[in-house]
Amino acid sequence: MPSTITLPQNPPPLKAEAKSLDFYYGDFKALKGVSMPVYENKVTALIGPSGCGKSTFLRCFNRMHDLYPGHRYDGKIELYPDNVDLLDKQVDPIEVRMRISMVFQKPNPFPKSIFENVAYGLKVRGEKNRTVLEDKVEVALKGAALWNEVKDRLDDLAVNLSGGQQQRLCIARALATDPEIILFDEPTSALDPIATGSIEELVGEIKHKVSILIVTHNMQQAARVSDFTAYMYLGELMEFGETNDIFMKPKRKETEDYITGRFG
Repeated sequence: MPSTITLPQNPPPLKAEAKSLDFYYGDFKALKGVSMPVYENKVTALIGPSGCGKSTFLRCFNRMHDLYPGHRYDGKIELYPDNVDLLDKQVDPIEVRMRISMVFQKPNPFPKSIFENVAYGLKVRGEKNRTVLEDKVEVALKGAALWNEVKDRLDDLAVNLSGGQQQRLCIARALATDPEIILFDEPTSALDPIATGSIEELVGEIKHKVSILIVTHNMQQAARVSDFTAYMYLGELMEFGETNDIFMKPKRKETEDYITGRFG
């Protein structure tokens, strides 16, 4: 079934693009010919019922699937402006993960200090200069709206922070390596409404520096935070377009049924 892709009249610059992407878990084909743009400094929401391939698609962008045996990709994900195919076997997945950071469903701070959590990716890259690390950690924590809350206790264990603070710490850790794209996999599903609101606000602020892909089961959240929305079903991209259009006047009945709660 061909996807319905509605591009804006004056599209923003492309940051990445999936091209005829298939993905297999062993013999099971989880993604079927997905082609989709990711625009620079915009938020793209991935919606659809559980098991439709949203998270699988998201994790292709930073090669998370490489960590497990028996999985394979067909097709391309091109990163612009240097036209790198992220799935090319010559491309180092560690470098991909520096350029494309990820924030998971549940906050996952390392059992280290707040400072060491944020500095982790920089140290993996080989940065040893303490002054540079301190500056970058401060910038990242400010970017995640956490600096004022933790600046006097950077040596404290990160696991002692509240759930919402831990998730903002994970966002700071993601920001510290100056990524070009951040992937959010249901980043607020484990948080209370107040913490959820602060993360959503944060997404709106950081998109001016980075492109964002977010998986969410919350239709209201997708409508609030995203500029573009993709509806996926059974491993296929059913419809892609500007968020207002997808929610107010979807082109496909399947999309409308899902958004209005008649399906899924």
